[in-house]
Amino acid sequence: MEPNRIATNEALFRDVNERIAESAQRFHADDAQFVCECGDSACADPVPAPLDAYEEVRTDGTHFLLAPGHEDERVERVLERERRYQVVEKFHRAVVAQVRRLDPRANTA
Repeated sequence: MEPNRIATNEALFRDVNERIAESAQRFHADDAQFVCECGDSACADPVPAPLDAYEEVRTDGTHFLLAPGHEDERVERVLERERRYQVVEKFHRAVVAQVRRLDPRANTA
C-alpha cells in the first residue's frame, strides 16, 4: 500500500476516535473502546484504552493508537506496547507530512 493511502486511512480512523473520546469524556468515562488506527482500511478492530493514554497519543500528530501487531514497520515504529493496545510513531517522511496535515488538533489552541 502506498504511503499517502496509509496516512489517509490512519487519519480517518483518528477522526473517528476523536468523536469516541469526546463522547466518553461527556460521560466522565475513564476508558473507551477506540478503533484501531492502523493503515489497513478494512481493519475495524476494537482497541480498549484509558482516555488518559488516548490523550497522550494525541499530543503528537505522528502518534497513533493501534491493536497489538498492527504496526507497519515500513512507515512506523512502536513506542509503547500494552496488553490491549500499542502506540506507534510515523517516521516515513511522506506519511509524517500527510498525518500532520490531517491532524484535527494541529490548529487548535
